[in-house]
Amino acid sequence: MTSVTTTCRDLAELTPAAQTACRLLFQECFKAGIYNIFITETYRSQERQKYLYAQGRTRPGQIVTWTLNSNHKSRLAWDIAVGPPQSLYDVTTLNRVGAIARKLGITWGGDWVGSIDRPHFEVKASWKMPKGYVLGKVIVPSNSKMQVQLIVEDKKEEIKVAQNTNWNPGSPAMKTETENYVAKAVKDGIIQASHLKDLQNGTMTTDRLIGLYITIQQRRTTK
Repeated sequence: MTSVTTTCRDLAELTPAAQTACRLLFQECFKAGIYNIFITETYRSQERQKYLYAQGRTRPGQIVTWTLNSNHKSRLAWDIAVGPPQSLYDVTTLNRVGAIARKLGITWGGDWVGSIDRPHFEVKASWKMPKGYVLGKVIVPSNSKMQVQLIVEDKKEEIKVAQNTNWNPGSPAMKTETENYVAKAVKDGIIQASHLKDLQNGTMTTDRLIGLYITIQQRRTTK
């Protein structure tokens, strides 16, 4: 069981809709010239939410959350921060990201009245990508040492898959290789074992599989 003091930055722990929304936000930030933002938290258990809520109240420290009912626990929210040369929560940068989020139908904590939370972003479970946008392969950093990247491939080699459709390998060999790849990531402690089980029982979606691949590559690069 994960400790309440441990922050989860795994994008694959979000719902498929939230994963897509987050990657689309980072992609559009990249296009706007914002490269130095990164994920600081995705999924948060209720136990961790209670732990954070106690900070500044029954536990020493500054208040960091205003609620016990966060969409982080519903796997629909994520927090970001800003890398060098700006400060960790640079208002100008976060305001720019917030403006992009609005256009994408993503809720930004900076728009909240009273309890403003600029690093926070979330979507409803019914969120869908707005018309006119196409999601490419974007690298979403989980630390300040990396920058947002958009991978542009040769169109001749590009493979288009429908988002949120179940993964359907073209051959038994491909399935075996993919399972071995994910199994190694589980063994290395990069992702949770539940992802491998979903892959094996056929409930893994192509969108989620791509998200897992990006997460695994990113974690191994930073080790």
